[in-house]
Amino acid sequence: MEAKTFTYEIQVRWGDTDRLGHVNNTRFVEYMQEARVHFLLSELKAAGARARAMVVRRMDVEFLRPVTDDAGPLKVDVTVLRVGTSSYTIHHVITNRDGVVCGTGDAVMVAFDVKKNRPRPLSDAERAGLEQYLTPVCVG
Repeated sequence: MEAKTFTYEIQVRWGDTDRLGHVNNTRFVEYMQEARVHFLLSELKAAGARARAMVVRRMDVEFLRPVTDDAGPLKVDVTVLRVGTSSYTIHHVITNRDGVVCGTGDAVMVAFDVKKNRPRPLSDAERAGLEQYLTPVCVG
């Protein structure tokens, strides 16, 4: 079975850009977060998982091309690179309206038990929802 890709569209907002008309790099992280939250809420719910706490453990972002005021709408594609016992890695790709990749980023997420203040194992439903988007990692 081929992995799915979750796609989320975002408009470039007036306040996202600097004096040069470029989207501030911190907004890339916000765009990725917004897409990731929508992905988790819709896809894990569709898999039968109930909403539970997840935290970002680590995030790496690569800024490839500037995003300008007129680059939108932007598209953020979300896939999953790895699913572990309590953590998983989400991959984000931001493209502009012309299909040019402007940035990529990986977020290591951890399922979290807020009462015990520590990681918890992923539920079977969470795992099933994530694994639909699991993309093989190419090493080379």
